[in-house]
Amino acid sequence: MRIRGFVIRILQQLLRDKRTLALMFLAPLLILSMLSLVFDTEDYDAKVAIVDLPQQLEAKVDTEDFQVYSNPDEALKDIKSGELDGYISFEAPTSPSIVIEGSDPTVNGAVMKKIQTLFPSPSQNMTDEVKYVHGSKDMGMFDSFGPVLLGFFVFFFVFLISGVSFLRERTTGTLERLLASPIKIWEMVVSYVIGFGIVTLLQASLISWYSIYILDMMMKGSFFNVLIIIVSLSFTALTLGILLSAFAKNELQMMQFIPIVVVPQIFFSGLFNLDTISEWLSWIGPFTPLYYAADALRDVMIRGYAFGDLLFNLSVLIGFSLLFIVLNVAALRKYRKI
Repeated sequence: MRIRGFVIRILQQLLRDKRTLALMFLAPLLILSMLSLVFDTEDYDAKVAIVDLPQQLEAKVDTEDFQVYSNPDEALKDIKSGELDGYISFEAPTSPSIVIEGSDPTVNGAVMKKIQTLFPSPSQNMTDEVKYVHGSKDMGMFDSFGPVLLGFFVFFFVFLISGVSFLRERTTGTLERLLASPIKIWEMVVSYVIGFGIVTLLQASLISWYSIYILDMMMKGSFFNVLIIIVSLSFTALTLGILLSAFAKNELQMMQFIPIVVVPQIFFSGLFNLDTISEWLSWIGPFTPLYYAADALRDVMIRGYAFGDLLFNLSVLIGFSLLFIVLNVAALRKYRKI
């Protein structure tokens, strides 16, 4: 009888907690659906160009799936802008050269596979003629995905720690006492952001240093630029964690936001090629902070870009932080009694 009573009480508690029920039944379905849409796609169709194709080869080469350039400098410019993945140049018809963007090993393989279709003998070895704009032929998957993973783990832990810490401020009554004081809500929000931000800065510095200098993650650009990106992302995660904690009653409910808010961002961060994802799903990427942070990190760590090339992505991350701060101020107004 006592066991039955406990079982009934537990079931009643679960039925009253709609968020837990949604986490148990709906969140796995959402994540599995995203996984099926991400993985159930066609192979990536590399954007490859042909430069200086000799007239004697025009009749022998099928150029239907290739762009044609007369100047290698134009093709190189389009590679750097992202419009091309690579090109093959016939400036020396007897020994054509290949130039590949190089930051993604999967795309590199797709480029080489497509170029091989130009030749009657697929076994022809042209790897010695390949030049990489970014990266190298020895670049591994960890080097390619490292910037994305670095951004994701920083975002995840900052979001979790800031949300739980701010939630504890509410559950212990500290927030209520502060709201009863003359302090303005925006002053309190900014104070929390700065306070947590100091610890976040130290955490971001440690994770970035360890990943690059201990795990030997590829690093072509400036470590200082990486740190700026990571700190900007951390503040975005920090302000978002504080915001969502205002809608949670305990640590369990705070954890329930992870499958909905944090995990889906990994699908749109560059870990998977967005060009192969369904169009009706890929539009979500630009609305997630990790999308811009991962792009900026790859620009610095793999492509070696300078600070000026990062301004757009950094501006968006700062914009996210400011938006979440404003929403925090609005969300905390409901807790002020006087």
